[in-house]
Amino acid sequence: MEKSKESSIYRESYMEKELLAPYTHILKVAGKRLRNKIPIAFNTWFKLPQEKIDKIMEAVDLIYNGTLLIDDIQDNTLVRRGIPSAHCVYGIPFTVNTSLQVLTIMLQKLLVLHPMAPKLVSENFLEIVRGQGIELYWREHFLCPTEEKYDEMNKQKTGHMFLISVRLMQLLSDSKNDYTDLVLTIGLYFQLRDDYCNLIQQEALEEWPSEEGKKNATNLDIYCEDLTEGKFTLPIIHAAQTSDGDAVLNILRQRTRDVALKKFCVAELQRLGSLKYTRDRLVHLDKHIRDEINRLGGNTELMAAMDELLTW
Repeated sequence: MEKSKESSIYRESYMEKELLAPYTHILKVAGKRLRNKIPIAFNTWFKLPQEKIDKIMEAVDLIYNGTLLIDDIQDNTLVRRGIPSAHCVYGIPFTVNTSLQVLTIMLQKLLVLHPMAPKLVSENFLEIVRGQGIELYWREHFLCPTEEKYDEMNKQKTGHMFLISVRLMQLLSDSKNDYTDLVLTIGLYFQLRDDYCNLIQQEALEEWPSEEGKKNATNLDIYCEDLTEGKFTLPIIHAAQTSDGDAVLNILRQRTRDVALKKFCVAELQRLGSLKYTRDRLVHLDKHIRDEINRLGGNTELMAAMDELLTW
């Protein structure tokens, strides 16, 4: 019954395979999927059957990978998971259209999951888009935010991506506990970890190909992409607040692809204490999150997911 209902809402169109080519392109190489392990671990508390978890994660994967197509265009990212980004292969107009198609497919699947699911997702997705917009505004106008504003933006952009999964699970469960603060803090931690690893240990990044994915990857020589994108990450924000951070800001403004110049910038961030400051914040957030998990009754799977993130 459920299968026929879903097929009545979503039907594959003429040339469906061709129209989705940019999307299937970025799925050729598997990432580490650390992002999925965190919300799945919340099911220790929700106790949903695996079939429902699979449907939720399918929808969330469509959101995440569908928006990556646009993110790579916005950031002028040339390589994704060790292969050329989709828009470099298929062009910007076609890739944008595919992203819109994928997100619409996601909404159709949500209608089958639960009648309230599209509303729940749209509310959280709006926060993601707003967070992305704020970050882009800072970059395009070269405005260095305060650390507090940066934290707020990351909770919007990254925290609400996790929150979509968790709230969909809760929608289908009997649990009444409010996990919002914990989820948003994990999102902040996840993004600050990404800030740090992008400069120091790129192989620990979520989007670095998994061991299995490396078989299909062709180009792993990507160094400090955040500097090339001109992003104001936590190490940059800290350096900007020092009395000697001009060199870092001047390099960031250039959006350089010069590896030697980027290495110099990383050395400056090290000298200014910006990398240590970021690492110290990660230590503090990791402890705070673990304390909160214990306060909420404990969750061995979520603790294991946090342990897996300790590769920085």
